[in-house]
Amino acid sequence: MAELDGACERAMDRFIHFIIAKRKAVVAFFLLTAVGCAALIPFVKVNYDMADYLPPSAQSTKAVAIMEEQFAQDMPNANVLVRDVDVPRALALKDKIAAMEGVESVLWLDDAADVAVPLPMLDTSTVETYYRNGNALFQVTVAEGAESDAVPALRALVDEEGAGNAVSGDAADTAQMRASMIEQVLVAVAILVPVIVLLLVLSTLSWIEPVLFIAAIGVSILINMGTNIAFGEVSFVTFSVSPILQLAVSLDYAIFLLHAFAAERGRTSDVAEAMARAMRASMPTIAASATTTLFGFAALAFMQFQIGADLGINLVKGIVLSFVTVMALLPALTLLLYRIIDKTAHRPLLPSFRNVDRGLRKVRIPALLVVLVLLVPAFLGQSHTVFSYQNSVPDPSLRAGADVQAVNEVFGKQNAIAVLVPRGDVAAEAALSDNLAQLDHVTSVLSYVSVVGAAVPEGFLDPSVTEQFYSTDFARIIAYVDTEVEGDTAFSTVEAVQHAAAQHYDEFYTAGQSANLYDMKNIVAVDNVVVSLVAIVAIFFVVMITFKSLALPFVLLLAIEAGIWINLAIPYFTGTEVNFIGYLVINTVQLGATIDYGILLTTHYLSHRRVAPAREAVKRALGETFPSLLVSAGILATAGFALAFSSSISAVSSLGLLLGRGALLSLALVTCLLPGLLIYLDPVIRRTTWHASFFKPDAAPTLPSSEGDAS
Repeated sequence: MAELDGACERAMDRFIHFIIAKRKAVVAFFLLTAVGCAALIPFVKVNYDMADYLPPSAQSTKAVAIMEEQFAQDMPNANVLVRDVDVPRALALKDKIAAMEGVESVLWLDDAADVAVPLPMLDTSTVETYYRNGNALFQVTVAEGAESDAVPALRALVDEEGAGNAVSGDAADTAQMRASMIEQVLVAVAILVPVIVLLLVLSTLSWIEPVLFIAAIGVSILINMGTNIAFGEVSFVTFSVSPILQLAVSLDYAIFLLHAFAAERGRTSDVAEAMARAMRASMPTIAASATTTLFGFAALAFMQFQIGADLGINLVKGIVLSFVTVMALLPALTLLLYRIIDKTAHRPLLPSFRNVDRGLRKVRIPALLVVLVLLVPAFLGQSHTVFSYQNSVPDPSLRAGADVQAVNEVFGKQNAIAVLVPRGDVAAEAALSDNLAQLDHVTSVLSYVSVVGAAVPEGFLDPSVTEQFYSTDFARIIAYVDTEVEGDTAFSTVEAVQHAAAQHYDEFYTAGQSANLYDMKNIVAVDNVVVSLVAIVAIFFVVMITFKSLALPFVLLLAIEAGIWINLAIPYFTGTEVNFIGYLVINTVQLGATIDYGILLTTHYLSHRRVAPAREAVKRALGETFPSLLVSAGILATAGFALAFSSSISAVSSLGLLLGRGALLSLALVTCLLPGLLIYLDPVIRRTTWHASFFKPDAAPTLPSSEGDAS
C-alpha cells in the first residue's frame, strides 16, 4: 500500500510539474480543442422522440421496429385540417401533400371508403373521421428528421386554401421544439451566467477570478457537447439540461483550487510553487467531490428507460472533463494571468460567517423534529406522485397550440393506436376489427377487412392499397380514439385494445403515442427504485471510503435523502403533476450534486473535531463552509429555476423546478439538520470511524489545521 501511495504521489508531482512548466502549451491545447469541438456541435443530432428510448423489451418498441422493417408506411404523426373543401378538391390537396418533400404518406377518406359512392350511404363514423361538415382532415406521415422543413411547408400549403386551417400532431410538436430549443437554452444561460458572476464576485477577492472559473468550465462544456458526435445523437433532454447542469455542479472544483492557491500565496512568494502546493492540496478534495457526483449521475445508466443512460453518460463525461480542465487548464491559465488577478483584487464583499452557528443552533432541534415528523409522510407521498408523460403542452398563443385547438374543435381528439397481429387469419382480423369498433372511445377502425372487405382477394387490388394493411408477416389494424394521448382514460383504452387483441391472438403488438406512454408509465416505478438504490449504494461506499467511517455515510445520506423525499412529495400534497423524466432523474441528480455539501461540512468538522469538542467543531466548520455552501446551492438553484422558466418542454421545465427547489432544501438540511446529527451522534461516529483521533477533554488542545480553509 505504501508503494502504491508513493507511486501515486510521484505521478501527481510529474503531472503538476508538466502543467506548470508547459502552461502556454496547455492553454493553447485546450482552447484549440474547445474551438474544434464547438464547430462539431451543430452536427450532433438531437432526438426528440421519447419512444426511441423505450427498452427493446417494451411492446411498443417491438411494434415500431416491425413497422419500420416490414411496412412501407409509418404511423401518421401529423393532422392536416383544411376547412370548406369539397371531395374533389380534398383529393387534389391529398396529392399535393403526398408530393411534398419529407412526407412519406397521406391517409384520407378515399383510403377507408369508396368516395365515388354518395357520402350519406357510407358508414358515418368512418366518414366523420376524415370529412366532417365540409372540412377535411388528412392523416400525414412526416419522415423522422424532416419535421422542421415539412411542417412549415404543410402550413404554407393549407394557409393558401384559406384562414383557420391547421397542422397538428407529433410532427408539429417536434418542429416547434426544434425551432425553440436553441433559443430556450440561450435564455437559460442568459439567466444563469449573470447570477453566477454575481455570486462569484461576492465570494472571491478578485474581479477577474469569476471569469477564470467560467472560462475553465465553459471549455469543458464545449468539449463535452462537441464530443457527443461520437454517439451520433443525444436526446433533447440531454441537449437542454447537460450544459447547464455541468456548469452549475462543477464550478465548485474551480473555486476549491483558486481558494487553495490564494491560501498558498500567503505562505510563499513563488507563484509557481504556490500553484503546485494548491494543486497538490486541493486535488483529493476535488477528486472526492467529482467522484460522488459522477457516481450519482452514472446511476442513471441503470434505468430501463434509456434516456437515463443518454443523460447519465453525458453528465459523467462532463464531470470528468470539468475535473481535467480545472486541474490542467485552470492552473495554467491562472499562472499566465495572476498579475491581472492581483491588479483586480478587491476587499471581501460578503460578511463574515464565522458566527453563523449562533443563529443556526437555535433551529437545530426544531429542524430535527420537523424532519422526523415529515420523513415518513414525505417518503410515502413521493411514491404516489401523479405523473405527466408528454414533453410539450400546447400553448394557444403559438401557432402549434392554436392548430391543436382548431383540429380538436372540428374533429375532436385525434389519437391512433395501431395493433399488429400475425398475418393469415382473415376471420380473426375481422372479429378483432369488430371488437375494437365496439370499444368505448374508439371512433373508427381502419383495417383491410373494414375498408376493402374480407371477401376481396388481395391480388385484385393495387399494392399501394394492400401495403397499408399487410406486410410479409403482419397485419396492421388502426383504431382511432377520442381520448387525450395520456391519462387514466387513454391508458385504460390502450388496455382495452390489448385485451381485445389477446382474445384472438397469442402474439400481438400495439403502437402509437398512447401505447408508447403506457409503456413508459409501467417502467417508471421500477426504474425509480433501481436507480435510487444504485446511486445510494455507490455514494454510500464512496463516503465510507473517503471518511473511513460506517456511521457517516448514513448520516450524510439521511440529510440529503430527506431533502429529496420532501422535494418529490410536494407535488403530491399540492395536487400537481410532475413530468416522469424529471421525477426519475432528480433522485440521482439532487443526490449526486448536493452530497458534496455534506462532504464539505463533514470534512471541516472532522478536522476540528480532532482538537475540539463536537459543538465547537460544528461551530468552526459552519463558519468556514457556509459561504461556499451558500454560493454552490445558489448557483445550482439558479440553474434549476432558469431551466424551469426558460423551457416550454415539460420534461426540462419540470426537472428544472425540482432541481432548483431541491438545491435549496439540501442547503437547508445540510446547514440546519446535519450539524445536529453530527453532534448528537458523535459517540457513534467516533466508535465507527477508523483512526478518528477525536479530541478528548483531558488532552491538551492544539490549533486546528488551516488545511480546510483552502476549500
